Amino acid sequence: MSDMSFVRTEMLPEKEPPANSVGVIGWARANLFDGVVNSALTLLSLAFIYYVLSGLLPWVFQSVWNASSLTECREIMEATWASTHGHACWAVINDRWLQLLYGFYPPYPATPDVVFGASEGALPAYFRPNLAFVLLLLAIAPVLFTKVPRQLLIVTAAYPFLMPWLMWGGSIWGPLMAAAGFGIGYLAYRILAPIAGELVAIIAAIAVPVIWWLFLAGSVAAGLESVISISIPEVESRKFGGFMLSILIGVVAIGASLPIGIFLALGRQSDLMILKALCVGFIEFIRGVPLITLLFVASVLLNIFLPPGTEFDIILRVLIMVTLFAAAYMAEVIRGGLAALPKGQYEGADSLGLNYWQAQRLIIMPQALKISIPGIVSTFIGIFKDTTLVSIIGLLDPLGLSNAIRADSAWNGIYWELFAFIAFLFFIFCFGMSRYSMYLERKLHTGHK
Repeated sequence: MSDMSFVRTEMLPEKEPPANSVGVIGWARANLFDGVVNSALTLLSLAFIYYVLSGLLPWVFQSVWNASSLTECREIMEATWASTHGHACWAVINDRWLQLLYGFYPPYPATPDVVFGASEGALPAYFRPNLAFVLLLLAIAPVLFTKVPRQLLIVTAAYPFLMPWLMWGGSIWGPLMAAAGFGIGYLAYRILAPIAGELVAIIAAIAVPVIWWLFLAGSVAAGLESVISISIPEVESRKFGGFMLSILIGVVAIGASLPIGIFLALGRQSDLMILKALCVGFIEFIRGVPLITLLFVASVLLNIFLPPGTEFDIILRVLIMVTLFAAAYMAEVIRGGLAALPKGQYEGADSLGLNYWQAQRLIIMPQALKISIPGIVSTFIGIFKDTTLVSIIGLLDPLGLSNAIRADSAWNGIYWELFAFIAFLFFIFCFGMSRYSMYLERKLHTGHK
């Protein structure tokens, strides 16, 4: 018999994978219906989702948007769907959304003939808070994203002084003199560092601006205003409200608490006994007291300890308390990042001949902040949501305004629509911060694989 063995000389073409193992069907089999238990849980979950959406979607989309009162809303529901149950009255949002966003902030608080060269009626409504928000986005863009032009850092540096002027109004010379204090402090450091040493220069760089702000800046600003008047009408803090107030408090607390928290964390690890004791005492005291207590102190008790006749803006007091509260928690988050660094990183910095501040700026702190990203962003989100507590002390944040709207006889008895709208606004900002945290972690490869 002859040998009939055969050796293939060419490869067979690749075949398509089974249809039930790729695409949507393959993903569902691998993730949703992988076994009896997973299949049962998937079916129960789908049933629960259907139950929730079957009640939620009609409530959202089969709703009334145009009405002047809750009574009129219900009349329209009865005429359209023969029932008021399961239908939302979004007309309250349509009627009061400007109030929920801006509170009682006046729509046209500007001096057109001096600043804008137009009549007041020609200015866009809420020009100043909207401009402050746009400048905020431009200011944080170069900080959050490396591909943004670095020239925008000028806006970042100027924003802490432009924002108060736009929001509260008054003379432009006040914010400029506040900014000048930082320049004076920098000059004091540069002049004294070569002469008296770095420690004395740092103390002078802190003390000289404080003296300038407390005793000289106001007089210089008043003198310049009398010569060259550049001002816009002032807006009282009691007119601030709505989501604008929450953003204002949140942005200031988030922006100021991070650097303060870094210095508190470094002070807590310092070898200087007095400095360490002060930082530990501050952190433990603030973390041991509820934020609402600090807000009551800012609202009621702080004026008792101030000299008679002293006027201390209520929003400024709240900003200080919320910032200090956030800084204490931020210090502990950053201290966790510092503790996670191996000792070799500190020894490596010493071997390179770096001094303390150089080592912290170039080696230690970048790594500690990278490790602490999830905790830092979680603290930011928590502080932003805690801004709703200011309604307890009489400030009209979105929750405070919802109470005022429901006190109106036209909308008395409406709840869910207002709270859903407020929750949606907070969700947008908090979800954005959470997504950015994940983006930053991926970019810096924070996770360990």
